[in-house]
Amino acid sequence: MKNNRYIVIVGCGRLGSHLANHLSRSGNSVVVIDKNEPTFNDLSPDFSGFRVHGDATQMAVLKEAKVNQADILIATTHEDNVNLMVAQVAQGIFRVPHVLARVFDPKRMEVYAQLGIDTICPTSVAAEMFLQAVANGAAGRKGANP
Repeated sequence: MKNNRYIVIVGCGRLGSHLANHLSRSGNSVVVIDKNEPTFNDLSPDFSGFRVHGDATQMAVLKEAKVNQADILIATTHEDNVNLMVAQVAQGIFRVPHVLARVFDPKRMEVYAQLGIDTICPTSVAAEMFLQAVANGAAGRKGANP
């Protein structure tokens, strides 16, 4: 994985902070945006990036985070509509080369794909893992790992 990229992460919850910590440790320049300031406490002490307190659906906040300079934007909020809107703005207005968005509702994945936005759907990923465990006969055995 190439380092020295400028990465903007929208949402500093469990997923966003985990990604920010890892990507920062890997030598990338990371900016995290979140409207709930206490979530920044989830960043590790060695996080060397920047924190932007604000609503990423606001253009001024995206400009403050210098999204126009980003190599990658990852939208990880708990709201599909926010992730879609931020991803569209990053891609269409700020011309971010690679935009990724978390989407909880598998039915929305097709909409994102039609817009050219790469998605990761935790619901679909978890469902696939459960179905694989069932197919492999691991389900129902106490302590079994697929």
